[in-house]
Amino acid sequence: RWQKVLYERQPFPDNYVDQRFLGELRKNVHARRYRYLTVVFQSGAVVQQLCSVCVFVVTWWYMDAGVLSPQGLFGAALVSSLLGSVLFDAVDGGAGRGESGRPRWADLKSTLVFAAFTYGFSPVLKTLTESISTDTIYAMSALMLLGHLIFFDYGANAAIVSSTLSLNMAIFASVCLASRLPRSLHAFVMVTFAMQIFALWPMLQKKLKAQTPRCYVGVTVLFALAALAGLATVSSVGAVLFASLLLAISCLCPYCLIRFQLTKDNIHGPWDEAEIKEDLSRFLM
Repeated sequence: RWQKVLYERQPFPDNYVDQRFLGELRKNVHARRYRYLTVVFQSGAVVQQLCSVCVFVVTWWYMDAGVLSPQGLFGAALVSSLLGSVLFDAVDGGAGRGESGRPRWADLKSTLVFAAFTYGFSPVLKTLTESISTDTIYAMSALMLLGHLIFFDYGANAAIVSSTLSLNMAIFASVCLASRLPRSLHAFVMVTFAMQIFALWPMLQKKLKAQTPRCYVGVTVLFALAALAGLATVSSVGAVLFASLLLAISCLCPYCLIRFQLTKDNIHGPWDEAEIKEDLSRFLM
């Protein structure tokens, strides 16, 4: 009788298998089964980041057109940052701050240092790209914002994820766009606003998502509506296209993922590569 061993001579060719070979066949051993509402909930991170980019671009357009003053934007951003800080500590009762051991004074000090540094270098930011054409600046900004969306940490464990690279690309785009604003004060406010929406806002999102999922869903919906309302004042066609994109990501893509999971057919069996789970370090000494 044929045996699946290599240490005995058998009257069979090397590639011989009997009818028992497929008895160990297993399909979709490691396949994950998703629920539609769960996938829709997880897609909220992508929706929020798209809306963040949309709000940033619309805000820059308002300032460039003279509709929004830098003083008004700075005041609104300051109030929202204070409210966000209070909400961040209130969600978990201050447990996260207690574990990190970082007092509020340290956060305030870092904020003042960043604001003073950015304000001091705002004239440099304003004149940094004078020798570059406006079309090139817009193309570079669009490319950097696209890279920010690609490398952003949406919660997936993948090699392409890089929070540092994503944030740096967003700040680079904000500096490029800020250099095309009328005054140095506009550039200072624009870069400060970019730090708030690309660095601080995602931190609050993750805290809400982990602690209060229902509140996170409500904030996502309100934020998406605000982004669509702002974009509609600039371009109605753009608002319709952007709304279609959000619906496709949050509703259509999860449905397609679940439907494609039904057709998944990965096979596992004795032909797979052997996995050595025993500790063999003693043989290396």
